Amino acid sequence: MPTSTEDVIRALYEAPPDGFVAGRAAAIAEAKRAGDKETAKRLAALRKPTVAAWLVNLLALRRPELIDELVELSTALRSAQRSLQGEQLRELSTQRRQVVSALVNAAQKLAVEDDPGLRSVKLPMAEVEATLTAALAEPDIAEQVRSGRLVKAATYAGFGEVPRPRLRLVTADEPDEQEEDDEDEEAPPNPFAVAAEPERSARPTALEERKRRAAEKARQERAERRRELKRRLTSARAAEAKTRTRLERAEAAEQEAAHAVDEIEEQLAELERQRIVAQAEVSRRKLARRSAERDASAARREVGDVEAALEDLDADEPDQ
Repeated sequence: MPTSTEDVIRALYEAPPDGFVAGRAAAIAEAKRAGDKETAKRLAALRKPTVAAWLVNLLALRRPELIDELVELSTALRSAQRSLQGEQLRELSTQRRQVVSALVNAAQKLAVEDDPGLRSVKLPMAEVEATLTAALAEPDIAEQVRSGRLVKAATYAGFGEVPRPRLRLVTADEPDEQEEDDEDEEAPPNPFAVAAEPERSARPTALEERKRRAAEKARQERAERRRELKRRLTSARAAEAKTRTRLERAEAAEQEAAHAVDEIEEQLAELERQRIVAQAEVSRRKLARRSAERDASAARREVGDVEAALEDLDADEPDQ
């Protein structure tokens, strides 16, 4: 029997999800009877896991050493990717596939050991694989998996750390970074340039004019490109903010729906309990009715016997 709140929570997430709501309700009732409002509140905040999340929780709770191996491999993969160690990254990627496959098989085996009937049931092992793969890529997801209290499967669009790229225009005569930062500003005229070369003609040659025009065109193109990228960045940031808001609302709506489902399941569990009690009461009253019917039948027979005896007695009396 669980002896602490942590043991109770572990037992809830280690057991199959179909018994989660009833188990949580019983644990909350026990905490309230003990006068422990904080524990009752903490237990009430627990969410029912999906079947895929339960399979991952089984793995984390009963085979934590396998999850530790997964986390170590995750660290090695990120390190190899940051240092661009191609050969090592290929070896680790192969190892990743092998480890994830082994963990998926281990989770399925644990579930079947708990309930052999699951051998003939199609379990969501693809979601389990997706969650373990996401744990390899995201340290936060890895910690959630390691906790053994996952409530839903996780996914990851890519793998590894993706740095934000720097966008910049590359030309044939690319200036230094400092010059590129200041290229929109006109350089002030150098008063010593004319004094240094008094004999040089003020009129540029055709070649110099072409170079000047080419440089001016390149400068204008870079400036236009920078303005375009800034417009795109502003637009992208606005779109990101909108999608982030939509995501937050969607997550809140999902949590609200999950709460509603949990409440309905709790109500169904209570109704089921009431149905069982009512059925027992019906059976008890049915037995009472049958007993009353037997007593009534016996009483009717007794009445009939007495009436017959009286008739016989009257018939035997002499006429007066």
